Amino acid sequence: MRDENDTIMYVGKAINLHNRVRSYFRANIGRGPSIDQMVKQIARFEYIVTDSELEALVLENNLIKENSPRYNTLLKDDKTYPYIKVTVSEDYPRVLFSRLMKKDKSRYFGPFTSAAAVKDTIELINKIYGLRTCNRVLPRDIGLERPCLNYHMKQCCGPCTGAISKEEYKKRIDGALDFLNGNYGSIMKDLEQKMENASEELDFEAAAKYRDLLNSVRVVAQKQKMTDSSMEDKDIVAIASDDKDAVIQVFFVRDGRLIGREHFYMTHVSENPQAEILLNFVKQFYAGTPFIPRELMLPEAIEDMEIIEKWLSQRKGSRVYITVPERGQKEKLMELATQNALLVLSKDKERIKREEGRTIGAVKEIENLLGIKGLSRMEAYDISNISGFANVGSMVVYEKGKPKKSDYRKFRIKSVAGPDDYACMHEVLTRRLLHGIEEKHDLEVRDIDAQYGSFTRFPDLILMDGGRGQVNICLQVLEELGISIPVCGMVKDDNHRTRGLYYNNVELPIDTRSEGFKLITRIQDEAHRFAIEYHRSLRSKAQVKSSLDDIPGIGPSRRKALMRNFKSIDDIKNASVEDLSKIPEIPENVAKQIYDFFHE
Repeated sequence: MRDENDTIMYVGKAINLHNRVRSYFRANIGRGPSIDQMVKQIARFEYIVTDSELEALVLENNLIKENSPRYNTLLKDDKTYPYIKVTVSEDYPRVLFSRLMKKDKSRYFGPFTSAAAVKDTIELINKIYGLRTCNRVLPRDIGLERPCLNYHMKQCCGPCTGAISKEEYKKRIDGALDFLNGNYGSIMKDLEQKMENASEELDFEAAAKYRDLLNSVRVVAQKQKMTDSSMEDKDIVAIASDDKDAVIQVFFVRDGRLIGREHFYMTHVSENPQAEILLNFVKQFYAGTPFIPRELMLPEAIEDMEIIEKWLSQRKGSRVYITVPERGQKEKLMELATQNALLVLSKDKERIKREEGRTIGAVKEIENLLGIKGLSRMEAYDISNISGFANVGSMVVYEKGKPKKSDYRKFRIKSVAGPDDYACMHEVLTRRLLHGIEEKHDLEVRDIDAQYGSFTRFPDLILMDGGRGQVNICLQVLEELGISIPVCGMVKDDNHRTRGLYYNNVELPIDTRSEGFKLITRIQDEAHRFAIEYHRSLRSKAQVKSSLDDIPGIGPSRRKALMRNFKSIDDIKNASVEDLSKIPEIPENVAKQIYDFFHE
């Protein structure tokens, strides 16, 4: 969840994201003031799709540690999820439980969600392969002390006694590593067989023990891609494209942990192969980014890959590798990035499709309702005043269902003094259309394309903020000027809400759930808002009048200087000519005029 400044406020996970997000916007059900405060600040959501609940859990943990969101409960250390650590740098390696992943030449597997399952799995591995669990330094300490109880119980092969060579012990470690790398089949099959045999012999206690061990192995067997035991920095770059657009998805892995992602849009991609789009992205993105990772993973090879590797290595100051993963965990991570890129691309297509329904689709509905064709530009007008004070008119323009604010116009009524909306509308329409005729003529004389005139293009439909009366005023103006444009009225009910359209002397009902109706309502509201804002600004200017404005020689800059130095009108009244003339902007003759004004 991000706020209006795009700061991450909260990181969460869910199997059903729709239900999880919706729960935050229900009526207060005792969530607490902190969550209620958070909900008020949400500006947008960002989401990443993973392949499993475990991956979502690990990614959530990585993102919380990386960003420290304000509304997440934060741990002050990394003791969150357990790892299995194999000390391969030792002559006689051990398989250990660890809460931290360090750059110590050991191999790490995980993180996992269950510490108990990890401990059970380590115990099982040690028993199966007869691995040592002691802290003795081997081979230095071989034969110095008696072997531990595990050796006598035949649960350890006893490297401390010298009974097994380094080579033989390495074969056992290789078997354990093979197991941790995902080859669980034989061990799980053996545990299942032992559980069934114990059950058939009615030894239910042993059967339950094998069942628990089997479940622990299954928990550990669940692979995840959110953390990499190599602890390297890498960027995973994926692409999704169609005939018009391309989305590049970049997963950022730092110290072996996936800490975030970004997506980027590539334009002008039609007919370009994906490899060329990737090449352009890599050159443009990594020319500007301050951090270059050790490894850059791409979905396919790009042109001049060796040259780009050298360029990136020069920028980083150390060797950078560009790879194309073909199997294993890296390939799965690339697939996940590609899946998210496709999701972004399809989501935007759906957004564009919805937007077209709200705009072009809505215009088509209005065309069908009115029985006209070629509808693109629509203009709507409204009048605003208070008891005839500061009569103003507004003109808003919509093209293809979207507002074209550069063509909006405001009119200050010149010929109408009282509250006469019909007369005001007559003036506004006449001025707008006459301006268009004159502008078109001027452009023709100067041999300039008429498209460059803001008033030159007449609307395909005029929308009036009212029914029969407003429509008839518009038709009268069109007839006076010899112009033919369809005119439609937006008829309101007693609650000032649009209920239908008035066209060709007939009120046409309109489905209030349709996109066409929603567009009509947006246009009507926009014309009303634009007129009211203009009227409010004129009213404010009329009301912001100081007694200083009536003093000869006092303009805006001198008025500001006076208020800056004296703070209030009373202070100015009580000031002497000498005090007033101390202000650099106020000469002595003007100071005397100010003094005389307040003391006559």
